[in-house]
Amino acid sequence: MRAGSRPGPLYRAAEIAAWTVGAALLLYYAGTRIRQASEAKREVRQFQERQKRQPEAPADAVKFSWQAPDLTLWSPERIKAWQQVSVEAPGSAIAVLRIPRIGLEVPVFEGTSDANLDRGAGHIEGTPAPGAAGNVGIAGHRDGFFRVLKDVVLGDSLELETRTGTQRFVVDNLTLVGPDDTWVLDDTPSRQVSLVTCYPFYYQGSAPRRYIVQAAESAAGK
Repeated sequence: MRAGSRPGPLYRAAEIAAWTVGAALLLYYAGTRIRQASEAKREVRQFQERQKRQPEAPADAVKFSWQAPDLTLWSPERIKAWQQVSVEAPGSAIAVLRIPRIGLEVPVFEGTSDANLDRGAGHIEGTPAPGAAGNVGIAGHRDGFFRVLKDVVLGDSLELETRTGTQRFVVDNLTLVGPDDTWVLDDTPSRQVSLVTCYPFYYQGSAPRRYIVQAAESAAGK
C-alpha cells in the first residue's frame, strides 16, 4: 500500500472480521471459565450438604478393614459394577468374611440388595446375624467376590469377624441345589455359616443352580 493511501474495503472488512472473531473467542473463554467455576462451587456445596446429612458414627462403632479384592477372575460387568459403587458413599459393613487359603476377604453388608452384592457380600435376611448362634446365610455373586468359591475344599478354614470378635469355622459341606431349595438356610442349634452363590460359575445368563458352602464352628472358634 502506498504511503498516505487509505485501506481498501476488503482490508477493512478483513480487519472487522478479525476483531469480531477475537472478541467472540474472548467471550467464549470467559464464559467457559465462569461456568467451570460455578460448577465447581456447586459440587463443593453439594458435597458439604451431603456431609451434613450423613449421620455421625456412634462412638462404639467398629471399623472393619480389608484388602482391595483381586479382580483377576471377575467378569467385566462385575468389575464395572464394583468400581462404580466403590466411588459412592460406602455402606456400613456388619462383618468381614475370610477364607485365607483361597484368598477370599470380603465385607458383609446387611441385606442382599444389588448395591450390597456389588460392593461385597450380603447377609441373607431371615437368617441369624453374623456373630449370632444358628445358621448364618451370606450371599455373593459367582462372577465377583464369590467366584473363588470354586476352589474351596472340605477342611478349609473360614473366619467371620464381627463387632464382638472373630469366629472360626471349618468347611464341612459342599452342596448343589435348585433356586427354591431354601432348606440349606434352615436354622441350626450350633453356629454355622452357609455361603450361597449361583452355579455354574462361568454360566452365561441366569444360572440354574446354587452352590452352597457350609462351615461349622471349629473347636478353636468356640
